[in-house]
Amino acid sequence: TTFQDGGEEVEDGAVYNVTLKKVQIQQAANKGARWLGGEGDQLPPEHTVRQYETSKIRAIKAGTLEKLVENLLTAFGDADFSYISIFLATYRAFASPRAVLELLLDRFGNLETSSHGEVANLNSLESEMVLRAEIASVLRAWLDQCSEDFREPPDYMCLLKLLDYLKNNMPNSDMESRVQNLLKQFQNQEVEAVDGFCSTSSSDLVDGEELEISNPEEFSSFQDHVVAEQLTYMDVMLFRRVVPYHCLGSIWSQRDKKENKNLAPSVRATITQFNAVTKCVISTILGTRELKIQQRAKIIEKWIHIAHECRILKNFSSLRAIISALQSNSIYRLKTTWMCVSKDILLMYEELSEIFSDHDNYLTSRELLMKEATSKFANLDSSEKENQKKSQKRLQLQKNKGVMQGTVPYLGTFLTDLIMLDTALQDYVEGGLINFEKRRREFEVIAQIKLLQSSCNSYCLIPDQKFIQWFRRQRHLTEEESYKLSREAEAAADTNILSPKSQKSMVKRISTLFLGTDVFTPPKEQPLKSSPVGGSSGESTDSASVSSCEFNHSETEDVCMTPVSSPEDPLKKVSSCPLSSCSPDSSMSTPSSGVSSLPSFLLASSLDSGFIPARDSGSVASSAPRVLPVYNRQSEGSCIIRVSMHGLHASVYKSILITNQDRIPDVTQRALLKHNLEPDAVEDYELVQVISEDKELVFPRDANVFYGMNSHVNFDFILRKKA
Repeated sequence: TTFQDGGEEVEDGAVYNVTLKKVQIQQAANKGARWLGGEGDQLPPEHTVRQYETSKIRAIKAGTLEKLVENLLTAFGDADFSYISIFLATYRAFASPRAVLELLLDRFGNLETSSHGEVANLNSLESEMVLRAEIASVLRAWLDQCSEDFREPPDYMCLLKLLDYLKNNMPNSDMESRVQNLLKQFQNQEVEAVDGFCSTSSSDLVDGEELEISNPEEFSSFQDHVVAEQLTYMDVMLFRRVVPYHCLGSIWSQRDKKENKNLAPSVRATITQFNAVTKCVISTILGTRELKIQQRAKIIEKWIHIAHECRILKNFSSLRAIISALQSNSIYRLKTTWMCVSKDILLMYEELSEIFSDHDNYLTSRELLMKEATSKFANLDSSEKENQKKSQKRLQLQKNKGVMQGTVPYLGTFLTDLIMLDTALQDYVEGGLINFEKRRREFEVIAQIKLLQSSCNSYCLIPDQKFIQWFRRQRHLTEEESYKLSREAEAAADTNILSPKSQKSMVKRISTLFLGTDVFTPPKEQPLKSSPVGGSSGESTDSASVSSCEFNHSETEDVCMTPVSSPEDPLKKVSSCPLSSCSPDSSMSTPSSGVSSLPSFLLASSLDSGFIPARDSGSVASSAPRVLPVYNRQSEGSCIIRVSMHGLHASVYKSILITNQDRIPDVTQRALLKHNLEPDAVEDYELVQVISEDKELVFPRDANVFYGMNSHVNFDFILRKKA
């Protein structure tokens, strides 16, 4: 079979793409071969004669609503066999069910006054039977694929209209009884509100129950595979109820409008569940202040194991939710806790994270999803050897049960694709015709969702009410609460593991930074072997933890410092107080002062027994031979800038000291380190200074930041990935 482009055919109100399909219908021996007694299928090509048949396939490309509805009846005759499914899955983007039903029944389905070509010209009983069969075929497909279109409480006007049509034109048919049953089903069911789709709604709590922070012991009592199975059970129940047209870009992109607060409830429910899992992970790790480092690390390990069980169950929704939670800023920054996580589990975590790498438009997760969409079990061949043994053992247990598994996708991937398609392709083409080629492209994504929904019927999971009730009871931390608890946990960890000797070493390292040596040291740095400045040598740790301020992370990162009285007591008065409330040490004769926006690594020892002037104070104490760099002011070839990450956690900024020698790669690397990101990825980011709400300054690759920046506006920068 071969295909050839046949161009376009234009009719009144419609444009068709034409394809010529050439099919071989017969192969016979030529005259000489027949004389020799040969058979066609046993002879070489040069001794055979082939006969072909060419047929024309017409696929509507664009048209009016009337033409698109009429094409429902003629699509099979034009050999466009997928048209009905495509139309039913996407028509809500340009028409309502009532408009389509009225056109289908009143204009094209009225057997007495129909303007349908066959009936108008032949007016025969045979043509009426053909039309009746076409109408029945379309209605049957509509009820099979999109019965939710007829859920219009409390009147159910479309269903009643359809039922009336069937009574008049197809009395006592199977179709009529089917519509009657559907109407009774809708009328008997309680009208489902938006929260009705979500199994994690707090309204589902039993009377008297209240939301609570997770008890680590209670959470630890649930086995890993039980948690994964119950999360999968909840995800399956919600995903199977997703109405595919709710995912269309033209519909989902309108969800934030005030009048659309109830739009696409089935999609909102899956997103609510995804967020509930993410917040549950964070609250179990951070919700209990009294946890020790090792206990917190054990909870992280448990969630990684649960994520791995979700991978075995092919539940990519909860898998991604758990990974996203572990990669969130409040969890990712727990350096000391992560150091207590075992190497094997970290390796497992890295493998699971790689599934959702954003490389090449999430190609890895897309390929994996389509590969396992209809497979009976997960494919874990790519796992490392140590993890593969455990994975295969768990997988074999699943196989021994003889129960097939479905696949639960991360719905966000499909939503993104459909929004991109809606943005890129026009709704209407020349002449005001509906662009149906756009709908064909959208259906390619919708068809994948439907395929995965069908596969979810293979799951055989039983709800565990004990876990589900525990899951619903969890009080979720806000972003501000989780960040504050994260800082408290890390500060407590630093206090527990730092000895006084190592603290003095940290002050020495801070002093080195102050004197101009720009050093950024990862947590695992070896002991620093250099002459002490205001303290003895010893192990060096991350200086950012010396006096981490317990501020709300959405506020500024200002640090207020009290002058230090002597090198022997380097950490005597380092406080996290507002600028106005700072007071000098009693041994100092200088007036009260402070520094706005100094990051913690710039807290210096009393090398010169001086003080730091407040910004715009207008005076500098004579006892201070040197002025420290401050935010929003360039002085003596240095200054402090604030750098936030675009998209990831833009409300959290880091203060960075730059000099007149620093270029873009140096500053970018420092900013990545401060935000706990890989410093090797410098080439993937660009540094931008915010000039105003609608203006920004983008720096060339090797620019000098100090001389290139605009010094007349705030020194606020954004680090973002290059497009």
